[in-house]
Amino acid sequence: MAPQPIPVKGVVQHYAWGDQTFIPELLGVTADGRPWAELWLGTHPNGPATTADGQPLTELTGELPYLLKVLAAADPLSLQAHPTTSQAIDGFARGVYPDDRAKPELLCALTRFDALCGVRPVGATLTILGSIGADGLGHALRSDGVAATIESIYRGRFDPRPTIVACSRSNRPEAQLVTRLAVRYPDDASAIVTLLLNRVTLQPGEAIHLTAGNLHAYLGGAGIELMGASDNVVRGGLTVKHVDVDELLRILDPTPLVQPIMANANRTGRYALPEAGCTLVRVEPGQTHTSTGHELTVGLDGRTFYLPPGAALSPSAVSYVVVAD
Repeated sequence: MAPQPIPVKGVVQHYAWGDQTFIPELLGVTADGRPWAELWLGTHPNGPATTADGQPLTELTGELPYLLKVLAAADPLSLQAHPTTSQAIDGFARGVYPDDRAKPELLCALTRFDALCGVRPVGATLTILGSIGADGLGHALRSDGVAATIESIYRGRFDPRPTIVACSRSNRPEAQLVTRLAVRYPDDASAIVTLLLNRVTLQPGEAIHLTAGNLHAYLGGAGIELMGASDNVVRGGLTVKHVDVDELLRILDPTPLVQPIMANANRTGRYALPEAGCTLVRVEPGQTHTSTGHELTVGLDGRTFYLPPGAALSPSAVSYVVVAD
């Protein structure tokens, strides 16, 4: 007899930025007024999944190299980046990182999802800054380049006040975001750093791939997130959590990201995360997917399964499966 899908129970994280209703509605439970930020499916020690009868998932799979999440954000998350494997190994040895692994990520939108993702090409940024009237920031970017400008902002060598004033007078969404963040996090330099980053709005099925050094922040919406099973997050700001500007500047990749949205992923239903050795695969009702390894799946009907090798999934609702490459 072929192996069968095994129902699993994930772990909910109630972070302050979370949406109060999306994940409860997905799971078919009553919202309790708390933020339900993330549903974790994996073997991560901070939120290990279990089978329906309480058996730890790790007893069936061993330690999985990935973590699958449903994420629902009502408020912006921190501005952050993640190290490469070599940077993580070095930083772990120095006591900077909690583990020695990279933390590649991708996010596939389930609703409209707003995010900042990677450095915007300089020409496009200069056009936006010109329309806002942020002339000082435009001059710094034109003369010094992206990396030096970001460092000047964080080191306090660039006066952010004229830029914040210019943004308060503009109706451009990039400027309105700065105004919103400056009110929420006064004196946080990250608010104007956001002007140098790609602002993306994902529609359901579209995705972004966050490689090492990519400076990013989720702004709002719900999605499926797949990542390497690491805790290595370096925050620059927009948070009450620990920030490490020195390390952020060390690992930052200032290379402009011309196309932040993953090409063809929505059309094919395959979202590759090669750094973690796996791919997120969308399985539609009427399709059958047969597992080739230790796979986890979450459906838009709220059903979550572990698929042992050889198990077949024929979902009644759109489902997302993590497949090893």
